[in-house]
Amino acid sequence: MHTTTFPLCGRELPVYAVDTLVIGSGCAGLNAADWLYRFGRTDTALLTEGVNMGASRNTGSDKQTYYKLSIASDGADSVQQMAETLFSGGSVHGDLALAEAACSLRCFMKLANLGVPFPTNEYGEYAGYKTDHDPRQRGTSAGPLTSKYMTEALEASVRRKGIRIFDRMQAARLLVSEGAVRGVLAADLRDRSPGGLTLFAANQIILATGGPADVYAQSVYPCGHRGASGLALEAGAEMANLQEWQYGLASVGFRWNVSGTYQQVLPRYISVDAGGVEREFLPDYFETPEQALDAVFLKGYQWPFDVRKARGSSLVDLIVHYETAVLGRKVYLDFRTDPKGLRPDFSGLAAETVEYLSHSDALLPTPIARLAHMNPDAIALYRAHGIDLYTQPMQIAVCAQHANGGVAVDANWQSSIRGLYAAGECAGTFGVYRPGGSALNSTQVGSLRAAEHIADTTTAQPFRQAAFETAARALEPWLEPLLRMEPRPAAGSESTRLLRGFQRRMSEHAAHLRSPSEMAALASELEALLRDFPSRYPLAAPGGFAQMLRIRDTLLTQAAVLSAMRLSAEAFGSRGAGLVCDPAGQPLPGALSGLRAAPAREDGGNRVIATVWTADGARSRFTPVRPIPVREGWFETVWRDHRKRTAKRREG
Repeated sequence: MHTTTFPLCGRELPVYAVDTLVIGSGCAGLNAADWLYRFGRTDTALLTEGVNMGASRNTGSDKQTYYKLSIASDGADSVQQMAETLFSGGSVHGDLALAEAACSLRCFMKLANLGVPFPTNEYGEYAGYKTDHDPRQRGTSAGPLTSKYMTEALEASVRRKGIRIFDRMQAARLLVSEGAVRGVLAADLRDRSPGGLTLFAANQIILATGGPADVYAQSVYPCGHRGASGLALEAGAEMANLQEWQYGLASVGFRWNVSGTYQQVLPRYISVDAGGVEREFLPDYFETPEQALDAVFLKGYQWPFDVRKARGSSLVDLIVHYETAVLGRKVYLDFRTDPKGLRPDFSGLAAETVEYLSHSDALLPTPIARLAHMNPDAIALYRAHGIDLYTQPMQIAVCAQHANGGVAVDANWQSSIRGLYAAGECAGTFGVYRPGGSALNSTQVGSLRAAEHIADTTTAQPFRQAAFETAARALEPWLEPLLRMEPRPAAGSESTRLLRGFQRRMSEHAAHLRSPSEMAALASELEALLRDFPSRYPLAAPGGFAQMLRIRDTLLTQAAVLSAMRLSAEAFGSRGAGLVCDPAGQPLPGALSGLRAAPAREDGGNRVIATVWTADGARSRFTPVRPIPVREGWFETVWRDHRKRTAKRREG
C-alpha cells in the first residue's frame, strides 16, 4: 500500500493507494476481499462506515433463506433450470441468471466450510424447502440470523489474511477519468468537519454498499444501514431496474421481516385507534374469517407484496396499509390468542394450511404455542430486543425490504465504468420478481465473479499517479461549493426534517402504491433541490459534513428511482411490487373499493429500464434483456480456456 498526499481545494489530503479497494463490509464486500486475496491480489483494502453496521449483519426473518441449487437426494435440479427460474422473474439478464445459478454451489460450500451452520441430515445432505417464487426446494437456512453468521465467518477469514480495513470511513465521491475508475474521496466519520476528507487511489473498486435504505420512511432496513447508490449514479454509471423493489409486512419497533412462521402460525391482526380502542380487523375485509386465515397463512411464503396477488395473500398488505395510512390506526400481530374463525379442530381452513400445520406437528391452541413448537428462535429474537410475544403484540407496517434494481452490471459484475464493479444488493441483478433467499446467493456470486474477473484480466499495478491526479482535480468544481457551506447550529434538525419529508412522501406515493402525479411532483422538487444544492440545503451541525454528503446521496437515489418508476408506470401499469393508482382503474374488493389500480398493460419481461444521471437530472430508457447464453460444454475446450485465464493470476 502506497501513501502520499494531494492538494485539493486548498487542503492537503492524505492519499492511500491500493490495487483494489472494496467499499462495504457486509456479505458481499467481505467475500470480495477474501476472494481477491485468495486469487493473489493481496494489495487489497476494505473501506466501511462501520464493520458492525449494515443489513447483512443486522437483518433477517423467521428463518432467513439462502437460495442455491438443490443438492438433496430427492431434489432433481440443474444449473440451467435454476437460471431459467431466475430469468423468468422478468427484466432479468440471462447471463447474470446463469452465473448466479452456476456459482451457487461453489459459494454455498465455501460458507459451509467456513462454519456457517446450515443444517444437514444424518447423512450430510443439505435439505431444502420451497420459498417465494421458487418452483423447487432450493431454500436453506441457518436460522433467523443466516446473513449475520455469513458476515461473521467471512470477516474472520478476511482478518486471518491480514487484509486492511479502513473503518468509520464514508465514501463520498468516485474518481473517474477516461471512462475508468481511479479512486474515491471519503470522509472520516470520526471528524464531523471536512477536515477528515481522505483520498483513496485504486485501479479497481468493488462497490458492496447494500441497498439504498434511506429512500423510504417505512423501511425494514436496520438502523445504521443507509447504502450509497448515489456514488455510482453521480459517477455516471448506468443503473438498472431502479423501479423494482420488495415491500412486505415488518415489525417497526424492532425492524424485522414478519414472514414465514410468523404468519403460518395464524396470529391475530389487531388495530388500535387514537383512543386506545382495539379491534380484530382482518375478518371484516373477507367474506369469511376462514378466508382471512388462509390469506395470512399464504403470507408466510408469499411474503413480498405482489400486484398479481392483490385479491389474495397481498390483500393483507393492502388492508394493513389502509388501516394505518388511511384510518390512522396502529396495527399489531397478536400471538397470545387464536384469531376469529379458527376452530379447535382447524376445520374449515384450506387443505394446504391444515396440511402444513399437521406435518409440522403444530395443531396446537394459540399462535404462540405453535410458534414456540415450530420456531422458538423466532420468539427469542424478539425477546432479545425487548418484545415478549407471550405477553405483548408486535407493531407492524408495510415496509420497503429489498431493492431488486441497482448498478447495471455485466456477467462479471463490472459496471459501465471500467474497473468499477458492484456486488450484493447495490447491483441491479434482479428484475420484477426473485426467489426468496436469492439475494444472499447474489452477494456471494457477484463478489466472486468480480474478484475473479479482476484476477483473470488485470495484473497488480503500482500507483498510477497521473491518472489519479487528473481524476482528483476534476472533483474541485463539485467539492468547492460544498466546502463553502457553513454549519449553522440553529439548523440542527432542518436537514433531518428535509430528508424525512421526502422519505415519507416516497412511502406514501412511490412504494407498493404508486401515484403518477405525485411521483412527478416529487421528482421535480428533488431535481430542483439537487441543481442548487449548496444554497438550498440546511447544513445541520449534529451530523456535519458527512451527514450532508449522506443525505445528498439519498436525494440523488430517490430522484433516479422516481425516474424509473414513472417510466414503468407509463409503460406497464401495475406490475411486480408496484400497484399504480389510477382513478379510472380496477377497484379492489370490499372496503378497499376506493383504491383503483391501473391494469398491467404489457408484461415487459424482455426489457430493462436503464437510468443515468445527467446535467438535467435522472433520465430513464428501455434496454433489451440479454438472453441466457448458449454455452460450449465440451470439456477439453472448457479446460483449455480455464488454464489460460488462471495463468494470468499466476503472472499477477
